[in-house]
Amino acid sequence: MNSPEGDVDALRRGVDPLAEGDRPAGSPRVGVLSASEVPLGGPRAMRVRRTLPQRARTLIGAWCFADHYGPLEVATSGGMVMSPHPHTGLQTVSWLFGGEIEHRDTLGTHALIRPGEMNLMTGGHGIAHSEVSTPRTTVLHGVQLWVALPEEHRHTARDFQHHVPAAVQVDGAEVRVFLGSLAGLTSPVRTFTPLLGAEIVVEPRATLTLGVDAAFEHGLLVDSGDVRLSDTVLRPAELGYVPRGAETLTMVNETDAPARTILLGGPPFEEEIVMWWNFIGRSHEDIVKAREDWEAASTDRFGVVEDFPGGRLPAPTLPNAVIRPRRNPPTR
Repeated sequence: MNSPEGDVDALRRGVDPLAEGDRPAGSPRVGVLSASEVPLGGPRAMRVRRTLPQRARTLIGAWCFADHYGPLEVATSGGMVMSPHPHTGLQTVSWLFGGEIEHRDTLGTHALIRPGEMNLMTGGHGIAHSEVSTPRTTVLHGVQLWVALPEEHRHTARDFQHHVPAAVQVDGAEVRVFLGSLAGLTSPVRTFTPLLGAEIVVEPRATLTLGVDAAFEHGLLVDSGDVRLSDTVLRPAELGYVPRGAETLTMVNETDAPARTILLGGPPFEEEIVMWWNFIGRSHEDIVKAREDWEAASTDRFGVVEDFPGGRLPAPTLPNAVIRPRRNPPTR
């Protein structure tokens, strides 16, 4: 979208400086979302880079949360230690590039999260889980993603799915599709809205063009390398946003090492959502009720995480104001 360097800088400030007629013919519009660094829960909080949500964009499809972390040396950072904590109204997607995480939840699931293997947990009406990097993990590196559940399914029952997608070579890249369909690959994992989630590693200096669903909007999160998406260069930890309408996406690795990315997509999520801490609802009252239930240790709503050697994560104090719905800005 922004060939001139000044346009790149303007868009990173949240400005859309490029008129429709100034872009190359057939080139999709790309917005750049920069990450903010935030602590991830608890007294031993590790730092993560967050690209969703932010003021410029709340959702891409039903994807409403994207944390990107590492590579972190566990010996110095302490790794991941997330005590049992709750979720409502969403699905969590865990995907690692390096390391290993032990997952326990109130379904009784005890599973490991490893590189190239996806764990998807559904916390509709309520679920709780813990996540701890294993003792054999020396370097921790990956993404944590959330998907907002639509109104008709946001109180659905707890669920957990594990999937190991095949790694397939496609025109100078290695593609793993963990949700949805891409490049002739389809994930069997169940979701409540159409979604796309894939890891794409592009070889040095290679160009990859993929056919995509024009009804989807897309986001490309760069883990490593400088990747040109359409006519916009995305640097590590940046997320490039492409509105619906694009039938192909072209990525160019502009570095001499493999470039790793995560491609997300889905049709625009038209519902307003209220997000606070680990809860997604539709109103301030939804959030208040979920917090009350968690603080009251409601086993009916959240269950109990068995065999975790420690206490639960307490909910933070609610803000002294009504929590307002989040919405995406109007598409220009």
